[in-house]
Amino acid sequence: MSTVYDCNQPDSRAAGLNAARGALKAGRLVVVPTDTVYGIGADAFDGAAVSELLRAKGRGRDMPVPILVGSWTTIDGLVTSVRPEARELIRAFWPGGLSVVVHQAPSLAWDLGDTRGTVMLRMPLHPVVLELLREVGPMAVSSANVSGQPPATTIDEARAQLGESVGVYLDGGPSRHAVASTIVDLTGDRPRILREGAVTAESVAEVLGDDPERLRSGGE
Repeated sequence: MSTVYDCNQPDSRAAGLNAARGALKAGRLVVVPTDTVYGIGADAFDGAAVSELLRAKGRGRDMPVPILVGSWTTIDGLVTSVRPEARELIRAFWPGGLSVVVHQAPSLAWDLGDTRGTVMLRMPLHPVVLELLREVGPMAVSSANVSGQPPATTIDEARAQLGESVGVYLDGGPSRHAVASTIVDLTGDRPRILREGAVTAESVAEVLGDDPERLRSGGE
């Protein structure tokens, strides 16, 4: 049976974070608030839990699960090497609504789906999920919705879609921005915006000293 914790109340927040830690360690799923939309999460290194996350969303392995991290430095242990462009974007937009796609370290013992050696990383700007991430480490987190349905921007919307497939729901109130993160692919020769969302292409271009239209087209 799933439980909802109101993280706007100190006692309930503490109990919810404790319950979320226990659920993740037990291979169960949690729903967490972020600065964009609500996310459904699992222990990134628990392959069975990640598979359960994909099942709960009705998604296949062809749509691998992104990773949320709790600090800038976490990325160093997750990737083959950190390109200067990645450092610049992280300094400018983390924590916040920007995700980066990079080559993952080949030694990582996780299975996020058919990643083809890449991983999408983000550090969210929300105190509840940041506290959880700093305690449990990287989490595999996707938007809290059934595939094809709108991402949840409230805990009630998440529960209506995901129900008892999730063990713990952390309620942080309505999503502040309710816009998905911007995704920048850094695995090719040039940075490329795969999805424009919470951070504008113009803002990304300013940091990278590039042209927004070139970033949108991948340099073509």
